[in-house]
Amino acid sequence: MRGVVFDGKRAEVVDDLAVREPGPGEVLVAISAAGLCHSDLSVVDGTIPFPAPVVLGHEGAGVVEAVGDGVSHVVPGDHVALSTLANCGTCAECDRGRPTMCRQAIGRPRKPFTRAGRAVFQFASNSAFAERTVVKAVQAVRIPKDIPLPSAALIGCGVLTGVGAVLNRARVDRGESVVVIGTGGIGLNVLQGARIAGALRIVAVDANPAKEAVARRFGATDFLTSTEGVRELLPTGADHVFECVGRVELIRQAIDLLDRHGQAVLLGVPPATAEASFLVSSLYLDKSILGCRYGSSRPQRDIALYAELYRAGRLLLDELVTQTYPVEDFAKAVADAEAGRVARGVLTF
Repeated sequence: MRGVVFDGKRAEVVDDLAVREPGPGEVLVAISAAGLCHSDLSVVDGTIPFPAPVVLGHEGAGVVEAVGDGVSHVVPGDHVALSTLANCGTCAECDRGRPTMCRQAIGRPRKPFTRAGRAVFQFASNSAFAERTVVKAVQAVRIPKDIPLPSAALIGCGVLTGVGAVLNRARVDRGESVVVIGTGGIGLNVLQGARIAGALRIVAVDANPAKEAVARRFGATDFLTSTEGVRELLPTGADHVFECVGRVELIRQAIDLLDRHGQAVLLGVPPATAEASFLVSSLYLDKSILGCRYGSSRPQRDIALYAELYRAGRLLLDELVTQTYPVEDFAKAVADAEAGRVARGVLTF
């Protein structure tokens, strides 16, 4: 079968992958569509260290082909969106409703694929850049069949991370002010999360002025090409600032833009050894710096919720899909993403 494999030096489309059958508590999914996220590119450029060879992709949707013993919440033929959380469901963190903190779901890559007799790793417990993948049952969330699969694919990472950061981690409230630095796939979802939450002033900041129209479509009330103008719009600072780029100088700017009791939420992914600085005294007025893994999501609940918000016209998905590419055009999809020509490109099988 076809898939995108990173061998430690380059990523390419291959056609000689194989995937094993699902075991107990697992689901085999035929992938229909998968979003190209910068996290996939970060594996290729080394920003995210990951063992190779590995099948890339972690933002997918498709159709259940088979289920292992003990799986009853999905059946063959169901449409599903996939999460990256292979959480155990039984530890203290899972029991407290914090599956993103499950230690069984972090740093334990599996090898369900083979190529020429050699085992191949699975990225983010998912590997959606393959015609078929095997995931834990908890990762497969049934969605209504009237949601286009290229749109549904984006729920599994971009929407869970961006909207989840607003609703679950920051808990933005009605009437509050929000600044979003970076309006790529994650930033656009932060914008619409803030809109859904009822934020009154939502300021989008992006160096590319061509992104203003789409930022406003997703919920921005104001658009700036740098953070320098934020204080003119919000003289006392913002209640919440989301850094969605992953640059340490922007992290500092996010902290400096906070009002009293404000929160800076870090969503961008800088290099693993990157360090950021800030004035300690600037935090004394009850300000906070929050890390956020995967939107502090509970995928079985949140994916179903976001699917219904989409069906009600309140959550935008179709507008996120800037362009679709046959998997064979992976290199073009990467080039477009790196050049900023697309908010989210989607590979199709």
